[in-house]
Amino acid sequence: MGYTLPVFATAAAVAALRCLTEGTCPQEVTLALLRPNCCDRLPIAQGAPLDDQQALAITYSEPSDPLDLTHHTPIWAWVRWQDPATSPKIHIEGGFGVGRDRATGEAAIYRYARLLLTTNLLFYCPKDRAIAVTILLPQGRDLAERTSNAAFGIVDGLSLLGTTALAQPLTAPEQLDRYRKDLAEKAAQSPTLVFCIGENGLQVAQQLQIPPSLCVKTANWLGPMLVAAAQHKVQQLLLLGYHGKLIKLAGGIFHTHHHLADARQEILTAFCALAGLNPEILQQVWQAPTVEAALKFLETMAPQALPEILSQVANRIDQRAIVYIHAHCAAPIGRSLQVGCALFGRDRQIVAISEVGRIILGRVGSG
Repeated sequence: MGYTLPVFATAAAVAALRCLTEGTCPQEVTLALLRPNCCDRLPIAQGAPLDDQQALAITYSEPSDPLDLTHHTPIWAWVRWQDPATSPKIHIEGGFGVGRDRATGEAAIYRYARLLLTTNLLFYCPKDRAIAVTILLPQGRDLAERTSNAAFGIVDGLSLLGTTALAQPLTAPEQLDRYRKDLAEKAAQSPTLVFCIGENGLQVAQQLQIPPSLCVKTANWLGPMLVAAAQHKVQQLLLLGYHGKLIKLAGGIFHTHHHLADARQEILTAFCALAGLNPEILQQVWQAPTVEAALKFLETMAPQALPEILSQVANRIDQRAIVYIHAHCAAPIGRSLQVGCALFGRDRQIVAISEVGRIILGRVGSG
């Protein structure tokens, strides 16, 4: 199992601090991982003092999943002395390639990352000194374009996200097993469940006042999870997810990791064509860098047609989901299962609900 970005950022920061205190860069550093409560050694690619006041060190991300877009991403840490009389003991900030919250401007360095950095740096920071630490991700901005970060308010780079040191591979069978277990436990208590696609789906479910006992988190394993729901005799199932993810289901793609299949713009273009939009608009939708960008364009160029297009996408998701379940379940398993969906946008507001989805949402939440 590999580690999350905060671990490698901390390794680089500790190495840079040791450059300042020892004069040379260590080839590896030992970190207290905190979660789990153990230590491990991590390699350092490069590092050197820039002068007697600052140093730079570099490491490379090694998550467990080779399909993780941060695989072998360089992570830099720039550490410099500060005046202990006027500065905090350890000041942490995000530099180039680290995302920032669009609303607040704050670096997307979250609680576990800050705790991990502070705890480990305190081991090496002299009692009478203070340091400033800047984490940089040279490839962060480019990689962020391949994520939905911007859709949820994080711009200009990647987040130092995670609640533990251990990276859970999105494509690992072990993760699917955990989701299936959660599904089985909740299906035993209720015939109606909500599949929340990722952390954002869980947050939207909370906004909609859907009881947590009905919410099952899924990642990219939507096909196997749909089959599992049918096998556990779920009667009503609501798919709640970001439109840029769920739209894949409308094209029959039921494992939604972007490395395996990604036809989002093509699917959206097809629905726009069915709605009768002119070729010039279709060409712009086809060439849009993201679904979010395409929808923004449609809001301007085809505002009257867009709600109906999204509604058709949502209803098609329901239809394809039912076909998938019937194709992968022995009859009569799943024949009584109703599947609906609700799609939300970058502001976590619902933009489309299928006909069945509206009925289910009315039963489980405030919507």
